[in-house]
Amino acid sequence: MLEKVNLKQKFSLFHEYWSPRIAGEINDSYVKLAKFKGEFVWHHHEHEDELFLVVKGRLLIKFRDRDVWLEEGEFLIVPKGVEHMPVAEEEAHVLLLEPKTTLNTGNQVNERTVSDLPTI
Repeated sequence: MLEKVNLKQKFSLFHEYWSPRIAGEINDSYVKLAKFKGEFVWHHHEHEDELFLVVKGRLLIKFRDRDVWLEEGEFLIVPKGVEHMPVAEEEAHVLLLEPKTTLNTGNQVNERTVSDLPTI
């Protein structure tokens, strides 16, 4: 089905932080939208690469050996197996492109793990 997606409108549909929503599918991957604020958890994804695209705000991706700041309109691909921790000092709107098998907390299953993602 050919249908355009308005990111601003989709982000207005939810307010929870660290709780991704599925906004689309491409091949074996989901296009996910999430709002970030504060620190997430250190984790890695054993089998999946993960793309973070900042739509609004700024996002810090911490790695064990360095930190990378992402500004609006910038993206970073975190390769599988690389431990990382996203941090947003203020609310950030982030588009994620990940294989459908990707858990948001990767190898760390805890109270922040969202395994049944709603579609918006």
